[in-house]
Amino acid sequence: MIPNKVLITGSNGQLGRELSLQLKEKGIGYAGYDIPEIDITNKESIREVMDAEKPDCIINCAAVTNVDGCEEQRVLAQQVNAEAPGYLAEEAASRGIPIVQVSTDYVFDGNGVLENGSVRPYVETDKIDPQSVYGSTKADGEHKVMSATGQSFIIRTAWLYGDGNNFVRTMLKLAENHPEITVVDDQIGSPTSTEDLAAAIIDLLGSEDYGIYHGTAEGQCSWADFAAEIFHQAGKDTKVVPVTSEEYAAKAGKTVAERPHYSVLENRHFKQIGIGNFRPWKEELASYLKKENVLA
Repeated sequence: MIPNKVLITGSNGQLGRELSLQLKEKGIGYAGYDIPEIDITNKESIREVMDAEKPDCIINCAAVTNVDGCEEQRVLAQQVNAEAPGYLAEEAASRGIPIVQVSTDYVFDGNGVLENGSVRPYVETDKIDPQSVYGSTKADGEHKVMSATGQSFIIRTAWLYGDGNNFVRTMLKLAENHPEITVVDDQIGSPTSTEDLAAAIIDLLGSEDYGIYHGTAEGQCSWADFAAEIFHQAGKDTKVVPVTSEEYAAKAGKTVAERPHYSVLENRHFKQIGIGNFRPWKEELASYLKKENVLA
């Protein structure tokens, strides 16, 4: 049954903003909270908001997503990415309402799954093996949510962009003053618009098919491919210079957290229950650029 009111934590982020927009368009009540209105690492703060809003469902989009920053701020990453989702899930369980926990491809080892001599995308049942603090804390968050309540949806996504600071906007900004841009070409994933992900999550709220889901655009590319397509669709002449992750890190002159070389997720569970309409990544990009008024 579609909820009457949804509580969104992390509502100022890219996905939180898109969820708020679509819930409003669908006439579904919602309350958006972010810092400082709520401290999800504090049980009392969560309880106060829940008492005030009385939601039928929680969607937790809040996270420390700075992958390199997580390596330096491990305690904060653990509190926000792992402990807090557990607190939210415990509160949801005490009230008999479901919770959606947004997670990441970083819970996997980043190599894909070797099968019959070739690499295939990760499915929801594949073994997790995070290689960074960010990935480890997000995996811990998944575990804590599922341990606290059986009414949980874990939504893993990757390469997300929407209304906020993201790769697409960064590339377009750089293109204003740079005739060529260096971009890594040995990391493969599926650029995913918050538009399709938010729509799938909202559709899921009307079901009781709890469990783990992968939610990403169809198809795959490298970051360099993605950048080239952004410039192509936006009518920019900017040249993309492909480099390896190691070359990029050396050029940056700093130690960076391990990035997954293969982040492609298969949306198997969504397809099994007939929910979610994730378009090919180039189509999602075109839709996004149209909204941003930068299509060629």
